Parts: sequence; C-alpha cells; structure tokens
Amino acid sequence: MESVAIVGVGLIGGSFGLALRHHGFRGPIFGVSSPPAISAALEIGAISRAASLEDAVEEADLLYLAQPVDRIFSTIEGLSPLVARRVSRSPILITDAGSTKRLIVEQAERFLPPGVFLGGHPMAGKERSGVEVAEATLFRDRPYVLTVPDGFSNPFETAFRNWLSAFGVRLITLDPQAHDQVVAFTSHLPQLLSTTLAATLDSAGNPLYSELHGTGLLDMSRLALSSPALWESIVATNRGPILEALDAFAAELAVLRQSVLSDSLSTVFVRANTFSASLRK
Repeated sequence: MESVAIVGVGLIGGSFGLALRHHGFRGPIFGVSSPPAISAALEIGAISRAASLEDAVEEADLLYLAQPVDRIFSTIEGLSPLVARRVSRSPILITDAGSTKRLIVEQAERFLPPGVFLGGHPMAGKERSGVEVAEATLFRDRPYVLTVPDGFSNPFETAFRNWLSAFGVRLITLDPQAHDQVVAFTSHLPQLLSTTLAATLDSAGNPLYSELHGTGLLDMSRLALSSPALWESIVATNRGPILEALDAFAAELAVLRQSVLSDSLSTVFVRANTFSASLRK
C-alpha cells in the first residue's frame, strides 16, 4: 500500500492522514475535500496535495471515505464507473469511517465490484469537527470496527490492517447489522441523551441553569455540541436500533422515577456503578 487518498478531510480523515505520517508512511496522501479543508489539511501535514475524486481513484491504493454518512452513500454511487475502470487494470481497496454500517455496506454491494469495499468505523471523535482539531493519536486505544464480507480478498487489506494496528487501535470484526445494533446503545444513545438534557435545560428557561452547575453538567452536555447535520444522517440510517435503545432507556427512566418515589435508589445505583466500572478496566 504505497499511496492513500482521503475523501472528506475533516476530523477523522485528517486524523487518519496524520496517524499515517506519525507512524512512518512515506507515500503520497491525496485529499479530496472542500478548498478550505484542503488548505487546513496541507498546513498541518495531514495530506500531500489536493486531488479530484477521479484522480484519487486512478492513483491511490487505498481510498478512505471519511465523510458524513449521507455523503458516503452518494460518493459510493459516484465511484461505480471510476472503480470499474480502475480494477480492470489494478486493484484498489476502498474503506469508510461511517458511524453506521448496514446501509453503507449494502450501497457498496450495489455499486462496487466484489473484493473492493471494506466497511469500517473508528470509535473515536470529538464534539468539535474539522481538520483543524485532527490528531495523530485520535485512534489510539479506541475500538476500530471492520465489517468483512464473506470470502473477501484484497491485496491491500493486510497492509491496511497493519497500519491500523500501528495506530494502536483495538480491531474488532463485526457483521454490519450487529455493529449498528451495538452502537445504537453505546454511541447514538449517549449523543441523543446529551442533546435531550441540554434541550431540557434550555426549555426550562431558567438563566441560573447556565451559571449554577458543576463539572458534571459540562461532562453530560459535551456531546450536545456535536454537529446536528452529522447526527441527522446517522439517525436516519439507523432509526430502528436507535428507537430500541430509546425505548430501553425510557423503561429504565421509569424504574428510576419509581425508585425516587419509593426512596429505593440503591439498586439502580449499584447496577449502574458496576457497569460503569467495567467500562474503565
């Protein structure tokens, strides 16, 4: 794997480029993105130069799609004729960093040849977006999911996995549907709860809520700073599992309310403490 193209040079795409450079990748890293993002990515060294999508497909061994989920869909469709021409003469590996997987993988199966697309999801990020906040160490010690089709074979897969291992990620292989079910609870639900908490305090209309608080509220509301457009596309592509997660939370919230009424909070707190401790091992 001697050349890489990053489509969507934002926080994740920029961090991928920086991580490659940080760990010794010497080949060209092309950037396919808006002019402001390209300029910022060049300044911090996340990419070598700008490229069109057509040139990226022609020149890169690895195409890394780091756009919002809805943009990944349209990009995959647009890649169809470009990739068909490329694979007629040499192989290419295409992967993505989308937060949902089932519909993206289905889109790739519809528009790309077999043995080309490997779905991916780095479980890393920030409440802020943009390549300006990209970090070479963003993926370190974080789960990185790959959805590997049955019988998948690509000459660049091993090299790609080796680079991810060099980044210090925890590689996990999952079925796309299983991935979406899990992240609905572990990623999408926390985002929506943070958003709802901030919206609840805003709706109450008490100006003291923004002044009289501890660090707990800052921690709990941090995710509410995330991009609405980004999360609208995520929710739209994982609605079923997210509704299941919201229903499960609503049931627990009802248990909590009853516990407050009956002065019997200890059971809820013990269960919550035990699970929270397991996350930090």
